[in-house]
Parts: sequence; C-alpha cells; structure tokens
Amino acid sequence: MDLSAIRLPAAEDTKAVDALIVRRLRSDVALINQIGHYIVRSGGKRLRPLSVLLAARACGYGGTRHIDLAAVIEFIHTATLLHDDVVDGSELRRNQDTANVVWGNEATVLVGDFLYSRAFEMMVEVGSMRVMEILAHATNRIAEGEVLQLLNTKDPDTDEQRYMEVIVRKTATLFEAATRLGAVLAASPDAIETAMADYGRNLGIAFQLIDDALDYSSGNTELGKNVGDDLDEGKPTLPILRAMAVGTPAQRRLLREAIEHGGRERIDDVIAVIASTDAIAYTAELARDYARRAKEALAVLPPSDATASLVMMADFAVSRDH
Repeated sequence: MDLSAIRLPAAEDTKAVDALIVRRLRSDVALINQIGHYIVRSGGKRLRPLSVLLAARACGYGGTRHIDLAAVIEFIHTATLLHDDVVDGSELRRNQDTANVVWGNEATVLVGDFLYSRAFEMMVEVGSMRVMEILAHATNRIAEGEVLQLLNTKDPDTDEQRYMEVIVRKTATLFEAATRLGAVLAASPDAIETAMADYGRNLGIAFQLIDDALDYSSGNTELGKNVGDDLDEGKPTLPILRAMAVGTPAQRRLLREAIEHGGRERIDDVIAVIASTDAIAYTAELARDYARRAKEALAVLPPSDATASLVMMADFAVSRDH
C-alpha cells in the first residue's frame, strides 16, 4: 500500500509540520542542531504526526493547532528513539548509523532531553490544559513501558501478557495520544474522543506487532536495522515467545539460551526455529485483529477523505514489509 495515498488529505498540513519541525529544532547550541536534524531528516514514516493531522480533519477541525501538536508528537517520538538507541546499544536505524554511534551516548541522551523539553514548550503554547494532560500522561506511560521492557530483558520467562503490556505503553500510547488530540482539538463529544483513542491504541499495537515479526523475517536493507537486533538485546518479543510455546524441548532450550545470553551468533538457528513454527503467522494474525479493531472504532466518524486515510493507515500497518 502506498503511503502517499494515505497522506493525500493531509498533504498541505504535512508540509507545514515539516517546516515547523525545522524551525523549532533550532538552537544556538550547534551540536543540538546537528543531532536533531540528523535524526529528523533520516527518514521514517511519520505515522504518528500524520495520525494527529488525519484525526483532526476527520473530526471536522478547521484550525491550525493540529500542526503544532503533530510536531510535538514527532519530537516526543524522536526523543524516545534517541534514548532507546542508547539503552539498547543500537548501531543502525533506518539504514544509517544511530546518533549514539556518531556522537556518543552522552550527547545523544542530552539532545533527547532537549527534544522532550522543546515539545513541552510547544504544547504549552497551544494553551489547553486538556492537551497538556494527554501528552504528560502519554510521556509518563512511555517511560513506564521502557522500564517494563528493561525488566523483561534477558528474561526467558517473560509471557505474552508482559510483552503486550510493554508494547501498549511503549508504542501504542503515543498513537493513542495522537488520535485523541485530533478529537480534542475539534471539541468532539466524549464518545468520538474515546473512539479515536481506541483507534490510535489498536493501530499502535498492530504496528508494533508487525515490527516485531519483521525483525525475524526481513533483511536490514528493507527494515533499516539488523535482523535479530531484538534478540541480540535480550528482548523476548512475540515471535520468540510463540516459538517457545509451540516448539520442541530442544527448540525451547535454544531460544531460552538466546534470550539469556544474546543470540547474534546463533541467529540463523533461531530464525530456522521461528520459521518451523507458526510464530510469524501467529504474530501477524494478532496484528490484523488489532487493525480490525482500529477500523471498527472509526464507525463513529462521518465519511471523508481523512477518515478513509485512517482506514488505509490501519491496513498499511499490517501489510508493510518494512
């Protein structure tokens, strides 16, 4: 599915967001400018800010504050990526060296802090306590998700429930905030605001499930990272958990050892185990179920090009190969 078709109803808004991001990244500290622009211009699908734009238009909003909030969401997301890469020791993202590889951990963490603080400056300018409440809660939940993921790291006894709790907080929360904000800006009734939050949360879960499946089924030229990075970092994601649940005793031992000690040197064996079970299909089917729930939540909205794009975005989340 072509992302350009999904973006079409928000094409002008997207240009405005991109321009605002460049303006608000500016700092008189040169290193902040360098790292910030390196990350923001490194590609990425920009689905989170696009979610704000489309949700606002789908709910009938006619102002411009959705531009500001889309940029805020992108700054928060970029800050989490910077911090994630330092915590995980990642070396590749979107087919380029991570900021921590280029500039070091200390500078990367501090620029992530700058992006968080700039995001909060911008949300204050919107002048809505409700907006600040949503985004403050979201950033808090994301931080909790990061800590929960850290607790699961190298723990082969992590179960599906613990895994799902991490991705709900760490990934789905920001999608949920993005689409809820669109409804809030449009002063939508509570039922529509709740539905838009449900859409974003389910979209985010579906998106992360597919990301985790692709980690074991895609080359780094497609995904923009090294295959098996999650396993190398000791992260027991759903494909591994499912393969452990249905695999043979010997396969379970291999996967447990890979989680506990890092599985880079045995990644081919691990991928073979995953391929021999239904782990990828199981993960993809669960993702499709969450995408279906996301689309069902949109039933409260009137037909529009923006609503149609939200439907397409849910389909894109589970049909992509990178």
